[in-house]
Amino acid sequence: MYKKGFVLLTLLLLALAGCSEAPKTAAKPKEAEKPAEPVTGRYAFHQMYAAARSWSPDITALKLGSISLPGVKHVDGKAGAWQVVFVSPAKQKSKSYTYSIAEAEGNLHKGVFAGSEETYAGPRGTTKPFLVAALKTDSEDAYKIAVSKSEAYMKKNPDMPITYLLELTTRFPNPAWRVIWGDSVSHSSYSILVDASTGNYLETLH
Repeated sequence: MYKKGFVLLTLLLLALAGCSEAPKTAAKPKEAEKPAEPVTGRYAFHQMYAAARSWSPDITALKLGSISLPGVKHVDGKAGAWQVVFVSPAKQKSKSYTYSIAEAEGNLHKGVFAGSEETYAGPRGTTKPFLVAALKTDSEDAYKIAVSKSEAYMKKNPDMPITYLLELTTRFPNPAWRVIWGDSVSHSSYSILVDASTGNYLETLH
């Protein structure tokens, strides 16, 4: 009798445990990963600057430019990849960095990627390094200003690709964004210059 009662009690406890167990919910299907979106020049610049500081803490920037990625449009001052060249007076070296939203041809890797060092003996020609703090106006703001000055040109050239170049030249006291209608300066007949510190329109180049 004792054994029979013990078995019945055990079965009763197991039944109660089964009733109290919460129903299992079906696993949610994983959401598809959203495609990476293009970024502004200033955002990419600061990602690369943070990495370059470990190379040399005295760095200044020589130039920043957008890079085209297959299937990624330059939308409203944004691009899929950017490249910057930093210089170190202490090392007398320059070093390029890229920031890309995806892996791509041309040695582009997702995130920040450091290039090789090159000898830097100081400014050459009309271009010279600028301080990081001078970059206050982002590429998307430069784009808006450029568009406001280019309505007629854009109507005649609606499908022209737009690229961006930031550098300091002897012509202006502050670094300037060059918003370029075309794949590069050498393949363009129209661009707008915008002061990267003040955000002011500077000049239209034909």
